[in-house]
Amino acid sequence: MTHEERQLREAIISKCRWMNASGLNQGTSGNISARYKDRMLITPSATPYDAMKPAMIASMPIEGDYGSWDGPLQPSTEWRFHLDIMRGRPDVGAVVHTHSTYATVLAIARKSIPACHYMMAAFGGHDIRCAGYARYGTPELSEHALAALEGRNGCLLANHGMIAVGADLDKAMWLAVELETIARQYYLSLALDGPHILSEQQIAETAQGFSTYGLHAPKPKAAKARATKAAARRRVEKKRSRTR
Repeated sequence: MTHEERQLREAIISKCRWMNASGLNQGTSGNISARYKDRMLITPSATPYDAMKPAMIASMPIEGDYGSWDGPLQPSTEWRFHLDIMRGRPDVGAVVHTHSTYATVLAIARKSIPACHYMMAAFGGHDIRCAGYARYGTPELSEHALAALEGRNGCLLANHGMIAVGADLDKAMWLAVELETIARQYYLSLALDGPHILSEQQIAETAQGFSTYGLHAPKPKAAKARATKAAARRRVEKKRSRTR
């Protein structure tokens, strides 16, 4: 095991412990996977996170012998949709699955989440779909999940929970938190007169804004200082050219 792989395994365990401590998940009901080169690292089945060690994380080939694994413990029973997402979505570097309360409540009611908040744009579309029901760990559940995730970074699983995907572990966990937050906000808004839903154009405008979020223009003083230095260099170069 390389140092890099060990660090990733430790990060998976850290995220598992954090999502339980934060209330995003309960017990061993959730699972996390991460892409490492041509393999998928995934939490083992029915193993308490506090007792988990890096060597216990199962390793599965993304391509090749489908379903084979290495490690002392069997991979999560939900390995199918984790692996199928990794195989079908090269942009995905990590998958987080939880049974968070509000997302699961909506999944039990089989309600997709409409664009009740502008943060919906972070999930790639105008809604968060609720996938059809199938028993956990089955090929059918994986098929439903992949369909609900088409063009999206998150979905609900009917009578089950939720999935969030991201380019890396931090992004996937951030989106899992955002999904549960939006689910809670949507659920509570239904108790009032119902939410006002944003249009597809408004969500698209938000997505465009996200593309430059955090990219600030230089401060006026800094820009002015750079312009002054550039002008000074030009004057020196001009003077030198005259004396040649």
